[in-house]
Amino acid sequence: MHRNDEKSDASASMRLSKRMSELGLASRREADAWIEKGWVSVNGTVATLGMKVTGADRITVDPRARAQQSEQVTILINKPVGYVSGQAEDGYEPAKVLVKASTRWQRDESPRKFSPKHLVSLVPAGRLDIDSVGLLVLTQDGRVAKQLIDQNSTIDKEYIVRVANRDGSMPPRLDARGLALLNHGLSLDGKKLMPAKVVWLNESELKFELKEGKKRQIRRMCEAVGLKVTRLKRVRIGKVRLGNLPLGQWRYLGPDERF
Repeated sequence: MHRNDEKSDASASMRLSKRMSELGLASRREADAWIEKGWVSVNGTVATLGMKVTGADRITVDPRARAQQSEQVTILINKPVGYVSGQAEDGYEPAKVLVKASTRWQRDESPRKFSPKHLVSLVPAGRLDIDSVGLLVLTQDGRVAKQLIDQNSTIDKEYIVRVANRDGSMPPRLDARGLALLNHGLSLDGKKLMPAKVVWLNESELKFELKEGKKRQIRRMCEAVGLKVTRLKRVRIGKVRLGNLPLGQWRYLGPDERF
């Protein structure tokens, strides 16, 4: 049975760009652009746009494509309150406006020199609410975006969350059952949430580790157990930490860093 499954996987056909995305070679859009330029070959023959391949086909990429890809940047920013993650909305500016030479962290160890071209097609790989702070990833690299926001992504994110009681009083009250529900058992929008890791850090702050990111998820989880979030800070995405990056400043993702 297992051998038959392997055989069917190898013989199933799909668009070349989708296969390249699955293999982590490029985003679909990027793959199509390379195919149009004649930079992709399948089994030694130059590929054509829209062609189908199987898992058994050998895909090779021209070094020029790799060189172009290496020029793409991923930027880490410590987003302040009052900035949206993506497009400007309701009079609020996107966090991207903070990416300029004057706000680059002086301790950034990346050898890259800042260039306005690094702002072209720079998009957020995931959201951070307007009233939240902390680690936000902006990238030109479709592979990074897919890795972080794909529905099948298993990369976890860590948040430090200051809470109060629903009426704003302190200290926050949360019994063992409430804490257990935060870890597993809550539903949002009619769907059960994936298991989380939630523990107390001190009498007013919780640490959340999540593998999903529904809109305003942590705030809504806390509301469900009688708590109100007064401050939310994302401090880690996968293996990449916010560290000492100052509020409102940014740095490049290092060549050896991986999410």
